[in-house]
Amino acid sequence: MDCMQTVAETPLFIKQAAELFNEGMSEMTKLGADLVQAMSEALAHAQGKDVRGIKVHSVEVGGADAKAIRMRLDLTQDEMATVLGTSPSGYKKWEQGKRQPSGAARTLLRIMEKEPEAVLRALLSERETAKEPAGASH
Repeated sequence: MDCMQTVAETPLFIKQAAELFNEGMSEMTKLGADLVQAMSEALAHAQGKDVRGIKVHSVEVGGADAKAIRMRLDLTQDEMATVLGTSPSGYKKWEQGKRQPSGAARTLLRIMEKEPEAVLRALLSERETAKEPAGASH
């Protein structure tokens, strides 16, 4: 049997595994039965089916309107891309709806949406610190 089975073929694989297991033993052990049941439940869950006893928890982070945030901050697309640490072409795709920001960029956009002044203060402070000559103290 080919190990590279598709999800659609997996139930057949589970059935065949159980049959092979049973051929060698007159009775399936509890461990074997538990393994077959667990594989069946995992497959059902992966296919989006309801599985008794399994609770699915999800957190909706939600998106942020990159263009509206940028306009509110009076930044160009290139400036906004720099602030977010992404390429200008990638940022433009977010505004056009061709791609969605993920990870740290999405988190920063959400912060910029709620507390834009704090983000700009932090970035300006970072820029000023980088400009100080070596050995300068506050």
